[in-house]
Amino acid sequence: MKLFLVSLGLLAATTCSNPFSSSKQTLKMGMQVDSSQWNSMHASYKESALFHRRFKHKDVDSLIQVHRNSGLFNISQIGKSVEGRAIYEIAYGKGDKKVMLWSQMHGDEPTATMALFDIFNFLEGKGDGFDSIRNLLQENLSIRFIPMLNPDGAERFLRRNAQSIDLNRDARANQTVEGALLKSRAKEFNPRYGFNLHDQNIYYNVPDTKNPVTISLLAPAYNTERDVNEVREGAMQIIVGMNKILQQYVPDAVAKYDDTYTPRGFGDNFQSWGASTVLIESGGLKGDPEKQQIRKLNFIIILNALMEIAQGTYENYDAKGYEEIPFNASQMHDIVIRGLSFGNDSIPLKSDIAIRRGETTVAGDYFVRGRVEDIGDLPESYGYDEVEADGLRFIAGKIAPQAIPDLSILTPEVAYDLLKKGYMGVQVAKLLPAEEGMLHSLPIQVFSKTAFAATPFIDLGGTTNFYIGDSTGNLKYAILNGYLIDLSKSVKDIGLLKNRIQ
Repeated sequence: MKLFLVSLGLLAATTCSNPFSSSKQTLKMGMQVDSSQWNSMHASYKESALFHRRFKHKDVDSLIQVHRNSGLFNISQIGKSVEGRAIYEIAYGKGDKKVMLWSQMHGDEPTATMALFDIFNFLEGKGDGFDSIRNLLQENLSIRFIPMLNPDGAERFLRRNAQSIDLNRDARANQTVEGALLKSRAKEFNPRYGFNLHDQNIYYNVPDTKNPVTISLLAPAYNTERDVNEVREGAMQIIVGMNKILQQYVPDAVAKYDDTYTPRGFGDNFQSWGASTVLIESGGLKGDPEKQQIRKLNFIIILNALMEIAQGTYENYDAKGYEEIPFNASQMHDIVIRGLSFGNDSIPLKSDIAIRRGETTVAGDYFVRGRVEDIGDLPESYGYDEVEADGLRFIAGKIAPQAIPDLSILTPEVAYDLLKKGYMGVQVAKLLPAEEGMLHSLPIQVFSKTAFAATPFIDLGGTTNFYIGDSTGNLKYAILNGYLIDLSKSVKDIGLLKNRIQ
């Protein structure tokens, strides 16, 4: 059975509406790939060495050496970061249409970098039914990929470079070696198309919905007035094609990023330099904390956009469809609890609570700390998890009365049994040196020398270790370090927890 179907059409003489021009266009037909074929393609070529968000420069460097040996790409070290880490450019194709893609100019925004290595693997494949796509790209495009522009930031999993400068605000001044490098490559290569690849925070939602924005797109403005010329219109048309595919995977979870003109921004400047530039921001998707599903979406929409550029079929799209994509709203939280009673006997209070979790990087991993983000009347706020708490109340957690002798005793089942009995934390009498400050996924707070206290009352910015129960004291939910745990479920049903021994 063929792995994919293509419709290789001839030019069809028809018109395509265009809100910015009254001229007629020729509708171009080209290769098309359906969702099941995209899924198969990505499953076959997903780079297994990159499986979480906090990979380092050494991981990328070793993969680049592997691809260098394939002979398909022209790979060159185009410069070094402030701290001396190599920055590479990977060239592919021999066509006339020039495309430049760069990722991870913010060190803590790695999703597209993973997708680019998936694309590299795909381009090296053969004999799988997809060779016509590779031939199409090879013959029509000249592509320059710059993965991980900010390796020093990636090393720390921080947004800015080693000099604490935001590279995406250095297009004008070129104060950083990394920013100057990107600009010099753009001026030398002179791309007609650009892809600026980022991650946005996970707390954006599609306006008036509880849907987190999974992918945010933007055709950046090239001037303060946000005018639309032929170059920016091309980016809008490419985005319409991307959104068409995304709606098949994440319906009603796509938005536009803020299009205020930023004279220091690279996307805005690429647009003004004559490259139809698309910003892709990878956002949030419930159940995908390491953004592996969003990585697949990047793979699909980037590769499909390259196909459409190669064929010119993106020109079929009406740019008016871009304007129909809503802008990001910022009303998401990790948890929203609605109508919880948490006052005291003298001053009762029933209100809504919004909770968010912050991440702290530890080497190649991380742990979280939950905090109360907002309190009050929050019907316009949404949560990845929500609790309708009418008739329920705040119940403070307790500390297990006896310390356990060592960590080996504390299995997930033992920890969960303590949690369901009202114990939010447990002390370990003796830890091995390697266990001090260890990251864990146990459904309870674990401490040794540092004392732990459960949340005594709901306070703005305060901790989030408490229970939700009924008036008789029956515990319904645990809010453990900003995670919602339904105590009626089994321990196997608890999702990923990222905690740390205190």
